[in-house]
Amino acid sequence: MAGQPRVVLLKPLVKSELIEVGDFSYYDDPDDPTAFETRNVLYHYGPERLVIGKYCALATGVRFIMNGANHRMDGPSTFPFPSMGGSWSEHFDLLTGLPNRGDTVVGNDVWFGYGSTVMPGVRIGHGAIIAAGSVVTSDVPDYGIVGGNPARLIRIRHDEETVARLLAVAWWDWPVEHITEHVRAIMSGSVDELEKAASALPHR
Repeated sequence: MAGQPRVVLLKPLVKSELIEVGDFSYYDDPDDPTAFETRNVLYHYGPERLVIGKYCALATGVRFIMNGANHRMDGPSTFPFPSMGGSWSEHFDLLTGLPNRGDTVVGNDVWFGYGSTVMPGVRIGHGAIIAAGSVVTSDVPDYGIVGGNPARLIRIRHDEETVARLLAVAWWDWPVEHITEHVRAIMSGSVDELEKAASALPHR
């Protein structure tokens, strides 16, 4: 779309009370990134919520499939006749009580690669990386890297002790001024440097 920015912060754009996005999380799309809520969050009829943490990076085409996509699988046909309207709508009770995996929750500092898809009810940990084209069907641990269809755990970015220290530091909860002061440590420093920066926070 002419004149359309390709990168947008999502928090100011989201209108649905069922979607929560943290500060500085962004979506990158050369067509219409401002339409994220309608084009990239699909089958979202409620009541489940989509929660995306702070400082998440979402590449073009990242999609969240919500529970409204479910069809009955216990009968001969999966076709959702009542949703087509007309006299079929008299049987809408056949669409109630479908499986619901609950809220989809994304932690902080998560990087989503191009065209990745997250299925309903998945929980993605802090610092995770979702490889391009992945279809995430199950939970992703903190600092896990997953890829494939269905997405499998490739590796954890850091050892167990380091992950625990990073989670304790929780730099994404720092005041933005403190993050700005220590951005080099956050991006390329050691955990020791992050812990030292955390100790300088007034409330710690």
